[in-house]
Amino acid sequence: MPVSEILTCLGIGIISGVVAALCGVGGGVVMVPAFVFMLAMPQKQAVATSLAIIIPTALMATTQNSRNDLVNWKVAAVTAISASIFAYFGAGWLKSMSNETLTRIFGTILVVFGLRMLLQGKA
Repeated sequence: MPVSEILTCLGIGIISGVVAALCGVGGGVVMVPAFVFMLAMPQKQAVATSLAIIIPTALMATTQNSRNDLVNWKVAAVTAISASIFAYFGAGWLKSMSNETLTRIFGTILVVFGLRMLLQGKA
């Protein structure tokens, strides 16, 4: 891996780590577009790579958030079970979808939820 690519990955990691810790996102919102545009990764590979990175990122942030008594463990447990089951199926669907379709789905979700958050302004 060239030094420039290592530095790009480190920069993406720094930004996505901070965004993940502050906003609960980072993989999808920061890493996927950065991998696609900065590292010329296909959408499918960017999504899969981002998911692999979320594991250690989530563990580190969750450790700190748990120490700060910010995690609702009942909600986390129930949601984790359903999310894990359906993520398994979603990962299967990923292979059958085109990069273009995935990019459009991703962009639409970002715009819809982003606009909703901006317009409602609820915490």
